[in-house]
Amino acid sequence: MKAIVYRRYGSPDVLRLEEVDRPIVKEGDVLVRVHAASVNPLDWHLLRGQPYIVRPTSGWRRPKRNIPGVDVAGVVEAVGRNVTELRPGDEVFGEMTRACAEYVSGPQRLFVHKPANLTLEQAAAIPVGAVTALQALREHGNIQPGQRVLINGASGGVGTFAVQLAKVFEADVTGVCSTPNMQLVRSLGADHVIDYTRENFTRDRQRYDLVIDNVGNHSLLVLRRVLVPTGALVVVGIDPSKGNWIAPIARMLGGQLLSRGSQKIRFMLTDIEREDLLFIKELIEAGRIIPVIDRTYPLSEVPDAIRYLETMRARGKVIITV
Repeated sequence: MKAIVYRRYGSPDVLRLEEVDRPIVKEGDVLVRVHAASVNPLDWHLLRGQPYIVRPTSGWRRPKRNIPGVDVAGVVEAVGRNVTELRPGDEVFGEMTRACAEYVSGPQRLFVHKPANLTLEQAAAIPVGAVTALQALREHGNIQPGQRVLINGASGGVGTFAVQLAKVFEADVTGVCSTPNMQLVRSLGADHVIDYTRENFTRDRQRYDLVIDNVGNHSLLVLRRVLVPTGALVVVGIDPSKGNWIAPIARMLGGQLLSRGSQKIRFMLTDIEREDLLFIKELIEAGRIIPVIDRTYPLSEVPDAIRYLETMRARGKVIITV
């Protein structure tokens, strides 16, 4: 099968379209013919091996996982003998590493039927972005109706879902984005939109019960100042310009120290759960949230897709068609 492969760490220039072996289907696995995938900031961090704190799991000198992508949507081609919930021909979406390839194979718990009202390309935009937003708000942020919630990076892959989900949870939502994206963020339901090119929300008098930081462009101490005394800050994004070793570790340690009072600072590590995918699917089929897609690239142009994503100017998700 064809796949995008990298044999060493580096820029998107090291990516190659190659023929590789089709994945083996184990007893509890599902083999999916990929129709679409999407790329995430995680992909460029793993591609470059930066920050270095990712290397204990990604490989110190060479990448262990050498095909990018974790969001996937496609059609079930075959199932292992212990698979009971899916069958060949089912249209599914889910989370599976090595998604930028013609086939992926993994445990059935990582896949669910795609929403009936979406195409496979749209479904590929869901898993990491939507579940990260959900877990940031609900599990880590303990969002409650009526709370004031600020989403920094409201027009990105996680932010577009976070704005919509915060409204599902009946919060008063403020989105932070650039001038061209203000109308998009309003259309997703934000009650207030701040143009960061003209206004610095950290200098306003407004205080928030919950801040979701998808960007990482402000210090934790500064972000903490915009919280109410019992507020919570959930850190999702890492600013790639802040260093490869000391800065990320210092940021996490600083968060632990600053969380000792009534304000809480939490760092996100998304763990995709089947129940979360099903929850998101129900909301989409009910018309309460939608995936936002910026650009679509063919499999052969994954390097260009990741270059675009690295600009941090993507509006919603960047999709790969296979």
